[in-house]
Amino acid sequence: MTNKFLPVLLSFVLVLGCREDQPDNPLVDIPYQPTPANLEIPDGFPRMSIPADNPLTVEGLDLGRRLFFDPIISADYSMSCASCHLPEGSFTDNFAVSKGIDGIEGRRSAMSLLNIGFADQGLFWDGRSPTLEDQALLPVEDSIELHNTWTEVVDRLQADALYPELFRKAFGIERKEQITKELAAKAMAQFERSLISSGNSRYDRYTRGEIDFTDEELLGYELFFDFNTDITDAQCGHCHNAPLFTTNQYLNNGIESVSSIQDFPDKGRGEVSADPFDNGRFRVPTLRNIEFSAPYMHDGRFQTLEEVVDHYNSGGHFQENKDPLIQPLHLLDYEKEALLAFIRTLSDTTFIQNPSFQDPFK
Repeated sequence: MTNKFLPVLLSFVLVLGCREDQPDNPLVDIPYQPTPANLEIPDGFPRMSIPADNPLTVEGLDLGRRLFFDPIISADYSMSCASCHLPEGSFTDNFAVSKGIDGIEGRRSAMSLLNIGFADQGLFWDGRSPTLEDQALLPVEDSIELHNTWTEVVDRLQADALYPELFRKAFGIERKEQITKELAAKAMAQFERSLISSGNSRYDRYTRGEIDFTDEELLGYELFFDFNTDITDAQCGHCHNAPLFTTNQYLNNGIESVSSIQDFPDKGRGEVSADPFDNGRFRVPTLRNIEFSAPYMHDGRFQTLEEVVDHYNSGGHFQENKDPLIQPLHLLDYEKEALLAFIRTLSDTTFIQNPSFQDPFK
């Protein structure tokens, strides 16, 4: 009788052994055929540097967009990256400073992510992250922002019904256990690199000869770039140069009244570089879509563009490391209005309404 059932028993053991050798939730049956993604970059824009180990793919962009908008990455499932970077605010949240999941305010305003893939001198207001891949890792574990751990986020992604398949299609993983925080950051970085101006602002259409500026916009254009030596140089174009309307530099624009460079309430770039002369310096933001990203400055102290222009017209407060271009401009009221009219020609509603940049959960 023992001999009679021995072949059956051996077969059962072999089946069990094979099952134990198989990886949990194998993904190899899902095709891994990533499709290269081509960025739509307007004429005249610089070349975007793409890391060799993170090429853009359609599958990577899709995964990155989902992760960007998914509150699964926060400790209590209440916030996502998009909570502070909303499309309608040109990927800002329109608050002076952002709050995290515990209702605690941070120190700084959420920067616009428009054209963030061209930022080549560091990210955040202080430049503490060298790449988008590095930057994407930080908010999750920030105790004020998403207040989570990447170990918990990765566990959630591995247990999710859809994410293993999306990671397989984007990065070729063979088991859900191969989902990592680095791959998640790569996907989000891919999505953020796609956030590029449409090239359909009034300014862009004017430079292509498709439309004419109004007289007021034209005066503002000349004030901004100092194209007409017979009128005042508003000193804007030096730090907000075309086509990105930022130089990505770190500058002190004189908004703080402090007695020395050691007294800044937020030392900005100086916290990263440890150079006291960098205290009070912050990354120059883009002026593209600035109409939609109020309030302004790193701490959101100015509610309107009119207040911003008034600040620069005044020349700001003196500090020894204040940028030398920040000086009294003596602009008249009609010149300030013209400058604002030109700045509004940088508004790009096509970018804000782009279906590829919207919440995939809606």
